[in-house]
Amino acid sequence: MLSLGVDVMKKLRDNEHITGYIFTAPFVLGFLIFTLYPVLSSLYYSFTDYNLMEAPRWLGFDNYQRMFMDDEKVAKSFQVTFTYVLGSVPLRLIFALFVAMVLNTATRAVGLYRSAFYLPSLIGGSVAVSIMWQQIFGDQGLVNSFLTLIGIPSSTSWIGNPSTALWTLIALSTWQFGSSMIIFLAGLKNIPKDYYEAASVDGANAVRRFFHITLPMLSPIILFNLTLQTISAFMTFTPAYIISRGEGGPLDQTLLYSLYLYRKAFSHFEMGYASALAWIMLLIVGALTLLIFKSSTRWVHYETKGD
Repeated sequence: MLSLGVDVMKKLRDNEHITGYIFTAPFVLGFLIFTLYPVLSSLYYSFTDYNLMEAPRWLGFDNYQRMFMDDEKVAKSFQVTFTYVLGSVPLRLIFALFVAMVLNTATRAVGLYRSAFYLPSLIGGSVAVSIMWQQIFGDQGLVNSFLTLIGIPSSTSWIGNPSTALWTLIALSTWQFGSSMIIFLAGLKNIPKDYYEAASVDGANAVRRFFHITLPMLSPIILFNLTLQTISAFMTFTPAYIISRGEGGPLDQTLLYSLYLYRKAFSHFEMGYASALAWIMLLIVGALTLLIFKSSTRWVHYETKGD
């Protein structure tokens, strides 16, 4: 019996497939338990009335019908979210590319500058930064103090003004351009200098070199950053929650879709309805991502293409 057990252990030890299964088991089990099961559960709950205290009650498509037919807040949160995405993503990418091009120089302190510009991306999503932003754009904040200093007295609460509240969130998002900047900087380093030298010999100025060399060569990087930042913008939650104290005010002008979803789930305990909201967000983000990739065939250029 002992020799049989030893033989079995030796076979298991020598079997490369078994070894592979053992090493991949933690990831597979983690994915099944902590990712796939919750995703499928939320899909089921999206068709039910579930409040965490009672057993789910099947509703069919009532939650989805309520979203598009009865709930005016959903339409408002869509409007706010798309305004936020369309405002924050282009601005963040433009600033990131601009700073990356400035830093793409051989100076001794360039490493320090890179770290300084990247730092906001590390702490930008924190509660502390959101509170700081709330103070900066308050009625007695730094922005009004600066305007008063240059002769433009102002006591407006930019956070509390419905016409400017969302733009303070967009400004915060734009400030967090560090991650995109690092990726752009890596892409700029990979563009051969010979291209710029040849273009200069042909008489191309800086603007023409930017549009005819830099942008085409960076287009795959732009696609990557655009996709990541679009998805990230749709998932923005902490700044809107902290700055508006979880209410999405003033007048729902900062009621991002993710914030409304959170309120339905953890303030109103409508888990079934919140699950339906989450799945609609997933479909929208997936559709926009697919649209970005489909459009990339027209504006993304690669040095080499497969047959």
